[in-house]
Amino acid sequence: MVAACETRAVLGLDRVLLVVAGDPWQKRGGVIASAADRLALVGVATDGIAGVEASSVEIDRGEPSVTAGTLEALAGPDRELFLILGSDAVRNMPTWRRLEETRELATLVIVERAGDRHADAPNAGWKVERVVIPRLDISSTDLRDRLAGGRPVDGLVPTAVVRAIQERGLYTRG
Repeated sequence: MVAACETRAVLGLDRVLLVVAGDPWQKRGGVIASAADRLALVGVATDGIAGVEASSVEIDRGEPSVTAGTLEALAGPDRELFLILGSDAVRNMPTWRRLEETRELATLVIVERAGDRHADAPNAGWKVERVVIPRLDISSTDLRDRLAGGRPVDGLVPTAVVRAIQERGLYTRG
């Protein structure tokens, strides 16, 4: 949420969509919560935050999630698209399908935590913006591990999200 809100403010964006992957092909077998559950959690997390919203565009397409396809679905006349990624995701971009097409569809926004190693676009020709956010050492893997171990995540994620996770029985073992 910090990355979405800070990027919106720094770049003066009208809105930021948090796109929930329907079928994340690079994580097959490793996705714990369903797309519907993940969309619900993002919806709860964004509730009341101006200009930031959950998007089901990839879920609705019903095919493996490929960024170029998502950007094509979001494209429109008089619409400039920005692809907001953390530096870790930027480093993984060379493994993406349709990477060259992706470059033509959006400006790449590289979000870096203060003090992190600088990340660069995967190859030449990208329009790039950079946004630095405060260093918050909270990882999704750690949050899932905490939940599976019965440890609290209060204060690490919004209270409404904690409640939704509990109501849906997500990320627990057994």
